[in-house]
Amino acid sequence: MLPAMPDGDERELESSEEGGGGAGEERRPERHDNTYHSFYGYRSCRSPQQGADSGDGSPGSTAAETPTSEDFSLSLLDTNLPAEAETELRSFIAKRLTKGALFEGMGNVASVGLSIPEYKIGCYYCHFQQENLPEMATLEPDINAPEYVVCFLGGSEKGLELFRLELDKYIQNLKINQINLDLEQKTLETSVKPYLSSWFENAICPIQRVVHLFQEKLASLLHAALSYTPVEVRNADERTEKDISRFLAAASLQGLVQEGTMTSLCIAMTEEQHKSMIVDCSGPQPQLHNAGSNKFCEDWMHAFVNGAEGGNPFLFRQILENFKLKAIQDINNLKRFIRQAEMNHYALFKCYMFLKNCGSGDILLKIVKVEHAEMPEARNVVTVLEEFMRETAVA
Repeated sequence: MLPAMPDGDERELESSEEGGGGAGEERRPERHDNTYHSFYGYRSCRSPQQGADSGDGSPGSTAAETPTSEDFSLSLLDTNLPAEAETELRSFIAKRLTKGALFEGMGNVASVGLSIPEYKIGCYYCHFQQENLPEMATLEPDINAPEYVVCFLGGSEKGLELFRLELDKYIQNLKINQINLDLEQKTLETSVKPYLSSWFENAICPIQRVVHLFQEKLASLLHAALSYTPVEVRNADERTEKDISRFLAAASLQGLVQEGTMTSLCIAMTEEQHKSMIVDCSGPQPQLHNAGSNKFCEDWMHAFVNGAEGGNPFLFRQILENFKLKAIQDINNLKRFIRQAEMNHYALFKCYMFLKNCGSGDILLKIVKVEHAEMPEARNVVTVLEEFMRETAVA
């Protein structure tokens, strides 16, 4: 059974106004009338030495190191907010900077109330410093690299929090690839503005587009992500290929299982299969080759397809997080049963029944096999379970 979404989350996620098309509209540009951005230049008005040390040589106090509104200025470089709302947003960001609540390159998410739109809206904001170009460092070594603040607004605070890491990467890409920032007007118009204005489509919507594109075939993509099966995408345009890659990364258990386990599992799956899952996007619907699936992934596929009717990208991400949470819970349960089975034959039977009924026994057994490779007693239990599962499959 699929785990229920935590109370209140679904209502909050559904409160955003972003619409979505049906399955046949995955290649059309999304329209999101209630998403905004603002881009500011940040300039410190303090000298580098100010506040660093006190007069007697002892370190300065925390209060002395916290900037005040007179220690910096924000200059608007680009926005699609109405003037009144932009002024309110700038005041909000200034207060956060005054509190020292922004760390370079690490975004934050909050809920802000602006006059337009006339309701609270989720706001991701990030302060970053442009990396010094080698020629700039050579010519003007004493001048600090330019600093900026970017704000993305849309949906709810909880919805944007689900995508905070993706938005951090989006800012990192802006920092590295989009701006060689002397910020000439030409650079702003041709490179920075289009990149900022498409933040929602590029950072938030890939999961939604993949769900619409794959439909029932999404089960095989979930299976590949969970089992660390290599995926090769053919005959796809650049955006579709990136979308599939981002979906696989978001659906994998990376960061939730031990790094060594993940690496060993990737190697084991590659050696075992000797072939990748092929996604051929030459037709209107992707064709899959060497694809796998199981009941667990089939059940979760239906949760995604049913959610597609609402067209809410935040809801899709919440479903994906619940999918991973349930997978981790099943892994932990199986590991607990295996520990018990080392000394108890009835617990061994419980392990077998759990694997048989959980819907993802094929994947779970591979994961725990890698994790218990150096534990003789647990490894013996896993070997017995593998034999049971093979006999069941043959029968």
